[in-house]
Amino acid sequence: MGRQTVDKRTATITRETKETKISVSLSLDGRGKFEIKTGSKMFDHMLTHIAQHGLFDIKIKASGWDQHHMVEDIAIALGQALKKALGDKKGIARMGHAIVPMDEALALVAVDISGRGYAVMDASFKRKKIGDLETDLVRHFLETFAAEAKMNLYAQVTSGENDHHKAEALFKALGRALDSATKIDARLTGRVPSTKGVIEG
Repeated sequence: MGRQTVDKRTATITRETKETKISVSLSLDGRGKFEIKTGSKMFDHMLTHIAQHGLFDIKIKASGWDQHHMVEDIAIALGQALKKALGDKKGIARMGHAIVPMDEALALVAVDISGRGYAVMDASFKRKKIGDLETDLVRHFLETFAAEAKMNLYAQVTSGENDHHKAEALFKALGRALDSATKIDARLTGRVPSTKGVIEG
């Protein structure tokens, strides 16, 4: 199983509302390069882990007037970019999971690019903020991202005391899980990994 590709699996999504202006570019078959500017240093930090550990090339430029809408709209655009870059999903592994430690914290993420958007998050934070990022937006990002990418996403923090470590382990695990799920499996060449023969959504 490897990153054997015929067509470039890339996408660019722009989203502009009265609240935000977002541009997201994504290459699934990248090298982990990133240029991310969201207006939140901590959110930038978390998103870089998706690129770094998923080996995706990601560019995100965002501006807006509040953090909630910023995080939400980035999740929408990134989810849509992932869905678009995957195309007809022929040959992909479809499912992936990762367990990632960070010091005392341990996070598990499992994904299924099934055409059905659904997310479950089993994690809690002690503080209202991690740096300049509101902690409740971690859940909101994951739920919105899964809904727009049309995938099942299960995220769990099984242990940890430091909120930064817990969130970072989650984003690293998400990158790893997505790397596994989006890889091209040579045994599935030309086939959609579903008994239906198609992954809708």
